[in-house]
Amino acid sequence: MRPPWGLIGDCSLEPTSGDRRKIIPIVAASDDSAELVSLYAAQQKIHPRSVSGFFSQWRWALVIFTQLVFYGLPWLEWGQRQAVLFDLGARRFFIFGLVLYPQDFIYLTGLLVISALALFLFTAVAGRLWCGYACPQTVYTEIFLWIEHHIEGDRQARIRLDESPMSLEKIVKRSFKHIVWLTLSVWTGYTFVGYFSPIRDLGMAFLTTQMGGWEIFWVLFYGFATYGNAGFMREQVCKYMCPYARFQSAMFDKDTLIVTYDEARGDPRGSRSRKADPAALGLGSCVDCSLCVQVCPTGIDIREGLQYECIGCGACVDVCDTVMDKMNYPRGLIRYSTQNAVSNKWGRPEIMQRVFRPRTILYGVVLLALTVGLLVSLVLRTPLKVDIVRDRAALSRIVSGGKLENVYRLQIMNATEKEQTYVIQATGLEGIEVASEQQVVIEPAQSRWVPVRLQIPYGAVPPGSHTVYFAVGEAGGGAHVSEKSVFLVPR
Repeated sequence: MRPPWGLIGDCSLEPTSGDRRKIIPIVAASDDSAELVSLYAAQQKIHPRSVSGFFSQWRWALVIFTQLVFYGLPWLEWGQRQAVLFDLGARRFFIFGLVLYPQDFIYLTGLLVISALALFLFTAVAGRLWCGYACPQTVYTEIFLWIEHHIEGDRQARIRLDESPMSLEKIVKRSFKHIVWLTLSVWTGYTFVGYFSPIRDLGMAFLTTQMGGWEIFWVLFYGFATYGNAGFMREQVCKYMCPYARFQSAMFDKDTLIVTYDEARGDPRGSRSRKADPAALGLGSCVDCSLCVQVCPTGIDIREGLQYECIGCGACVDVCDTVMDKMNYPRGLIRYSTQNAVSNKWGRPEIMQRVFRPRTILYGVVLLALTVGLLVSLVLRTPLKVDIVRDRAALSRIVSGGKLENVYRLQIMNATEKEQTYVIQATGLEGIEVASEQQVVIEPAQSRWVPVRLQIPYGAVPPGSHTVYFAVGEAGGGAHVSEKSVFLVPR
């Protein structure tokens, strides 16, 4: 009898080197028992080798830049408040001099659409540059690897430490590494929450043990996510969890700039002395040193062609150029190029000419139009919001003086950084007037519900629902908003 798992017909999968599997037959034992074989290969831990070069320097420059922005931005002040703060409790979002309300959600939508189109454009032009240089997963993995390298040693030292039995040295190094990782992760979580809760107040609440439960939860949750993703999962996130790796091929074409291996120049591969003539040995430029595999953060061999696991970081380009320099061969055996360029042996001018093609032009035009539209909308945005709600307790009533009255509630939101006085007026019906307070004072970046009573002479208009307009503007001119509602006249 065969178990319902682990077998496919008369074959099973056996893990081989790396992450690959091969199908092997299963031979039943003489006692009619069956062998249980796992369908999943054990994942080998990847220890990327340290590398230096042009693209490595760019990668670290972006790591430093992005982390300066992320960790530093919440500490900047603008006036008497935090420069960037998404205050969910007060439903106000501060971005330097800009104050946004939930009613301004359209701007967030526009920003997300622009970001998506930018990703499409960059991917069509130059592949997964976002993944290789600026993605948070890549950035924090790079930082965690740097910490690991300085505590446990280079690639070979880390491999030996993994394979060695438990010892005092191993316990000390591993413990110290995880303490540093956890400290950085918790600080990352604290900074993340500092974008939604004033970061200085958050620090004081922590020191006085008065931090709220939700704040503690999100600090630990984001810190744990950073610790797990960058410390343990690493390339698994890029290979299996990130959807971008799966649909990127739909945005690639043969003129997309990607990391490529020049097979015509590099093969046949083989080791040789530095003084040997590869042509006389019948070999290509590739010395088969496997350094390009050792430095790859996802553990792939770029010489096997384009693979979805490649994040375009350029580490293999840097290390291969170093080897080519030592062998006195021309650089560029592994380089950023396009499939058409490699096939047709094009140079940089031909590659650059094909950057502007119908797909990229379309992306660029739409992206530019949306960006300009969003910026213009922000510049012309009125820093005043008004919402109108009818008072359901008193829809319509007759008051003294023979007037017919409707009652409303206006939410007036001051989206400026200074106190404002607003004047309330009404139009739309003959003889309509505001019978309540016509001027209200709103504090900076605050909102206030204001009861408003509108009156018209009794019998001035026939029964039914009539459109009226509320005009709210700054006293002395400035921001002005007009909103419509209805005035009910009973039958």
